[in-house]
Amino acid sequence: MNERLRGALAQQRISAAELGKQIGVDEKSVQRWMSTGRRPHARNQRAAASALGVSPAYLWPGSEHHDTYVSPGSRSEIVATYPDRASVPQTVWRTLLERAEEHIDVLVFSGTFLAQSNPRLPAMLGRRAAAGAKVRLCFGDPDSAAVALRGEEEGIGSALGAKIQASLSYFTDLARAPGCEVRLHGCALYASIFRYDSDAMINPHIWGSPASANPLLHIRDAGEDSMFDKYAESFEKVWDRAKPWGAA
Repeated sequence: MNERLRGALAQQRISAAELGKQIGVDEKSVQRWMSTGRRPHARNQRAAASALGVSPAYLWPGSEHHDTYVSPGSRSEIVATYPDRASVPQTVWRTLLERAEEHIDVLVFSGTFLAQSNPRLPAMLGRRAAAGAKVRLCFGDPDSAAVALRGEEEGIGSALGAKIQASLSYFTDLARAPGCEVRLHGCALYASIFRYDSDAMINPHIWGSPASANPLLHIRDAGEDSMFDKYAESFEKVWDRAKPWGAA
């Protein structure tokens, strides 16, 4: 039985019939993929994975698409890969946020895309906090040396500090809401981290390139010493060093 396919369908809240219709196969074929573990043709693997917002190798470990460069131990962790952050569908971000019940952690320099691409984000975060999730947002300190250096590396200079100030303006009310906290860090970031319970979106930073143009990994907690575990620990270390935002 393919529990990953079954779980992905449940997460996206679509039926086998709906998936089949989207990718052009019969509902019975999708049911067989789930009940027997049968591996569909490569084209259908790619189509189904794209429709569900995951990678073919996640749904069908050992898939030819990744055998040559993904180690067996990492297949269970990598849900999807994207050539750049801008390629991640908004539905993926919204689904992860809306399903988070315990933890929502964000570590960025400016993260301007967060609220600009979804003006309802502060309200959505507030609702998740009211439902019991712990919401922690950590932005770069506009006055820090780390922000100045990153702005210089990206070729935008002091504009990065201005972008951070603009991002913070969206979260003034949220920072005062129960269960929510906003802090500022002065650390050199090697990746932006977006954690939603046991899922995380990891956006590595490439020298001289804005985060939106850099690759992104969607990973899932696979237990002790997993990639997820390492990035979660990294977030905690930066968070502990960060200072509360003055608006809070």
